[in-house]
Amino acid sequence: MDRHSLGGATALLLLLLLLAAGDVSASSSSPSSKELTESDASVATLATASSGGQINSNSVLVALLDSHYTELAELVEKALLLPSLEAAVGRHNLTIFAPRNEALERDLDPEFKRFLLEPRNLRSLQTLLLYHVVPARIPSDAWPQSRHPTLAGDHLHLSSSSSSSDGSTAGGEKKVGHAAVLYPDAVVRPDGVIHGIGRLLVPRCVQEDFNRRRSLAAISAVLPTGAPEVDPRTHRLKKPAPPVPPGAPPVLPIYDAMAPGPSLAPAPAPGPGHGKHWFDGESQVKDFIQTLLLYGGYNEFADILVNLTSMATEMGRLVSEGYVLTVLAPNDDAMARLTADQLSEPGAPEAIMYYHLIPEYQTEESMYNAVRRFGKVRYDTLRVPHKVMAREADGSVKFGAGEGSAYLFDPDIYTDGRISVQGIDAVLFPPDEEAPPASPLSPAARKAEIAQVKGKAKLKAKLRRGKLLEVGCSLLGVLGQRTRFATCQ
Repeated sequence: MDRHSLGGATALLLLLLLLAAGDVSASSSSPSSKELTESDASVATLATASSGGQINSNSVLVALLDSHYTELAELVEKALLLPSLEAAVGRHNLTIFAPRNEALERDLDPEFKRFLLEPRNLRSLQTLLLYHVVPARIPSDAWPQSRHPTLAGDHLHLSSSSSSSDGSTAGGEKKVGHAAVLYPDAVVRPDGVIHGIGRLLVPRCVQEDFNRRRSLAAISAVLPTGAPEVDPRTHRLKKPAPPVPPGAPPVLPIYDAMAPGPSLAPAPAPGPGHGKHWFDGESQVKDFIQTLLLYGGYNEFADILVNLTSMATEMGRLVSEGYVLTVLAPNDDAMARLTADQLSEPGAPEAIMYYHLIPEYQTEESMYNAVRRFGKVRYDTLRVPHKVMAREADGSVKFGAGEGSAYLFDPDIYTDGRISVQGIDAVLFPPDEEAPPASPLSPAARKAEIAQVKGKAKLKAKLRRGKLLEVGCSLLGVLGQRTRFATCQ
């Protein structure tokens, strides 16, 4: 009994000695823990910021804190994506396509960066960052040629070019979407791999959201112009006119806003540029001309708009002031049928172009519904006072009449709400003008003309009466009664 008690006391004493040794070792290692480097502090911050503290120091997420990817790591932290990425790492390996700091500083538009960092656009920032993460391990030596789903829900297309004689893609150029992989296998960890790419990948939904927000901001951020006016009778401020809502149709008709030109607009018409530009018309005109070139078959028309005339600049100014336009664009085959005489006369290219511009916003559907309902529809053009007639023909819309008519060949080439481009297969010309009226005559000349007409009428009547009398007298001679009439003698 005493031996058992002595053995238990000995075991308890040994346990106390072991605990004391552990405290001494912990106290001796505490000074070195204070000498953490800056990257170790960042690792600790990332680990504590995530839910549950489940990320270890060898994780691929911690590797983002490398000095080359600090900008991307900062965006991940602001997007509140650490819990989601930690959960994804717990389920499977990750492949992160990370642009380096210099790529983000060089290529990221400041306006786009402000858009991403706004609190209301948190969803767009999260979608953008998750678009760079693939829930699978993709090393550089096994680079696929396929599309892979990302954590954002979209797909990334991975491709590579073969550089070796056997056709393998091990040493070829690797691409992710439109971005080149500059640093393959930059960081390799047990739970994932990071490839350094040369630019930021932007999904289509984020780009469309940014364009939509930018257009709304450009429309709504219009500063009021003009100083307050004081009524001289009451010495009070005059009540300003109610403001025109952004995007409302202009007060003046489009013909008054056009630049002065021969037979195109009244001479005193003011040119565009009064400062109230609701839209970026120049960019929209550039977009639709670029669309014509990329669409193919309308290079000649685009060349006349840009190089032969100043129509592109004037259209941009009109759209900036709120006007809408529908462009009837002849294709290259139609433009090739134009003769040199039709284009060599002064003002001829401008006159042709103005006749193909309708100061309304029409699409293929709206024009077809109009001609189906009303038969023939006349649209105003910028070549005043001529109009272009449209009617239904062969299930489509036909412009003009006779040999100079044109069919709606390529509908809705470009439609953005302000400019509509409709492709046609012939160049339109206005119908021939009527002969000009004769100059007014003086009273004396008018009296002489009337007398000459009356003289011709009397001579004609006299000649007709002589023939009838001759016939009557011959009949009287047959009857033996001619001698009784003095007129037949």
